[in-house]
Amino acid sequence: MKKIWLLIVFLTFLPNVFSQDTIYSYNEYELKKDMPIYYRLMRERLTFPDAWGNSSISSFKKWRKHARKLLEESLQAVPPDTPFRYQITDTEQRRGYRAEKIKFNISFDVRIPAYLLIPEGDGPFPALVVLHDHGAKFSIGKEKNVRPFHVPDSILQESIKWVEKCYDGVYVGDFFASKGYVVLAIDALFWGERGRFEGINYNAQQALASNLFQLGTSWCGIITNNDIRSSEFLATLPFVDAERIGAVGFSIGAHRAWMLSAASDRIHATAAICWMNTTKYLMTLANNQNKGYSAYSTILPGLRNHLDYPHVASIICPKPLLVFNGARDKLFPLDGTRDAFDILRQVWDSQNVADKLDTRIWDTSHIFNREMQNEVLRFMDKYLKK
Repeated sequence: MKKIWLLIVFLTFLPNVFSQDTIYSYNEYELKKDMPIYYRLMRERLTFPDAWGNSSISSFKKWRKHARKLLEESLQAVPPDTPFRYQITDTEQRRGYRAEKIKFNISFDVRIPAYLLIPEGDGPFPALVVLHDHGAKFSIGKEKNVRPFHVPDSILQESIKWVEKCYDGVYVGDFFASKGYVVLAIDALFWGERGRFEGINYNAQQALASNLFQLGTSWCGIITNNDIRSSEFLATLPFVDAERIGAVGFSIGAHRAWMLSAASDRIHATAAICWMNTTKYLMTLANNQNKGYSAYSTILPGLRNHLDYPHVASIICPKPLLVFNGARDKLFPLDGTRDAFDILRQVWDSQNVADKLDTRIWDTSHIFNREMQNEVLRFMDKYLKK
């Protein structure tokens, strides 16, 4: 009888014993590498209930509308539209196209400088929003994609070195302009001519993000809304075919490209180089994402409770999408890239448009090289050239 009683007591307390294995209770610390020590439990609770295939919505058209609404809500406070008031401030003739320095109203709040490249000949032309990378290189932005002119020599030399490092020596904006595309390149907030009065400070990214949260918006939200406005600006130009606008970007520019295309049907073809993964593989103690600072430029508050990164990119479907990543890219774990590509393929397959999705893993590091550039050109020509 005593043995039975002891067994009953043991079984009563058994669940509590096991629960202590899954509930962290440390007196010494609760954070490691600036992550909660229970981050895996938090990550596992992210089930992405609004993703295509997880959502109860069975119509893809209705799901796409629902998912875009979630994305738009996450973009938060969007300033009211204002006339663009496009102004040319300087020009330079280049082989086969003209480079313009321009200014236009990117939002109700601010007027910005940009580069606009216009091919020779009769338009209207197809056009590309070309989106620069992050790279912890803030002194230049649009100058990473378009060769600058009439600028201090220090800016030109920084630009040349960066393009050699990340773009195989090719200014991709100039490359596409020479192939018959109107190209628009702007600085994202915090880069180039949209930088800090006090000067460059890597750590200031966190302060900027915090201040924008308190002002009812987010850094990623402003970047994305500015990119949306850029595509809308292109559509107003008489020498641009508004039905043939695409988006191209590398690194954070890739994130900007698929975010823009997911948020706006103004974009008709998208090429994203070296920014695609899943939260499962990005949110670890070893990945660069958990260091903060730069990550704020790609974070929309609350969106992970609904959709993961490839789920957001899936809103692009059935439009054409190209996504390349490097097998040796230290920023994006290869298993996470494969995971994300599988998710994207399932979506495009489900809508019978698998031929419009191009996902490839290259034997490269974090780079947008010439071979990739030529593949992107072929992709854009296929969908944007008549």
